[in-house]
Amino acid sequence: MTEKIDAPETAPVLEALDLCKNYGQRRVLDGVSLAVRRGERLALMGPSGSGKTTLLNLIGGIDRPDGGNILLDDVRLDELDGAALARTRREKIGTVFQFFHLLPTLSVAENVELPLQLVGAGFAPRQARVAELLARVGLGGRSSSMPSELSGGEQQRVAIARALAHRPCLLLADEPTGNLDSANGANILELLRELTDADGPALVLVTHSEEAASICHRRLHLKDGRIVDPS
Repeated sequence: MTEKIDAPETAPVLEALDLCKNYGQRRVLDGVSLAVRRGERLALMGPSGSGKTTLLNLIGGIDRPDGGNILLDDVRLDELDGAALARTRREKIGTVFQFFHLLPTLSVAENVELPLQLVGAGFAPRQARVAELLARVGLGGRSSSMPSELSGGEQQRVAIARALAHRPCLLLADEPTGNLDSANGANILELLRELTDADGPALVLVTHSEEAASICHRRLHLKDGRIVDPS
């Protein structure tokens, strides 16, 4: 039996209403609505092709809906021009990918520092934040290492630190344990739970894994582009 986690009682940081997305003649999302509060973890589940990654791309500002609207921290993403959308993504959203996506020519510390540089943080605050996060993910002694020198689990820890570096209000995770063995996957899930509890971003987690979904307060199940059996 899955342990029930009570969701925090705070205002929604993300609200999506009646989202639709078409690729050619195929409707991939059909009237999807959701809301996520600060500090809340939401699992998006469903079979391959159900629209999970498309939905994640829309709420993350990577793609635009064909219908509906998205409100992130009181900003309408669907109404922003390209430059404003890119700026909002840099400032308000962090993303963790299945395959880490660390920059191979940058050190561990430089990878984590990059989002802070993009939002214009000063040198001293950047250095302090990087040191803090690497210590929190258990990699304080690996700051000068290159990604190729790390294990998969260590690379994903760096990726999580990077995603949280600029203190986003929304953290997106697309199958963050899908490229890890079970032990490393469990460690990454516990880290996501700890850091989101501590820092307070909303987390939207795309997963096929019941174990991954178990760290979330709620689940939304997608099938054929629609939400079925919300819980």
